[in-house]
Amino acid sequence: MKPILETNRLILREIDFIDEQDLFEMDSDPDVHLYIENNPVKSIEEIRKVIELLKLQYQENGIARWAVVDKITNECLGWAGLKYFKQALNNHSNFYELGYRFKKKHWGKGYATESSIAILDYGFNTLNTDTIYAITDPRNANSIKVLTKLGFNFIETFDYDGDNTNWFELNKSNWKNNS
Repeated sequence: MKPILETNRLILREIDFIDEQDLFEMDSDPDVHLYIENNPVKSIEEIRKVIELLKLQYQENGIARWAVVDKITNECLGWAGLKYFKQALNNHSNFYELGYRFKKKHWGKGYATESSIAILDYGFNTLNTDTIYAITDPRNANSIKVLTKLGFNFIETFDYDGDNTNWFELNKSNWKNNS
């Protein structure tokens, strides 16, 4: 499959059905879902539905989360990318939100930061957006550390479907100063 972005160690490309086993391994792990609704997937069929939704987002919005693939092993390590929110979230709509999720065995290896740097560059310079947002559970210290390292500013904690959620913001002008 054609890469969209590349880093030193990673290829970022559209997610496809060839990734279903890797995504199932990731999303069926309770530790991966601890701060994400705490509801791991139970079947490969659930993953196929997610892939179908992502394919629809690629079609409708031109962008969605991408598979993060190790250049050497060709393993899909997880996903990262921008999601375009048309619907309102925390009093914002029509915005890009950075997200990432990786298999537990790949945590702590810098993949979230490495892939996100390339994604943010793409968002600010190719999509020409002025602001990119990110959300995370306030208890997810590792995700907060990544966002802070990338230059995101914590704005507030808001109620997202009954859960406290941290809202972060990164402006293009700040990104240029940090990149």
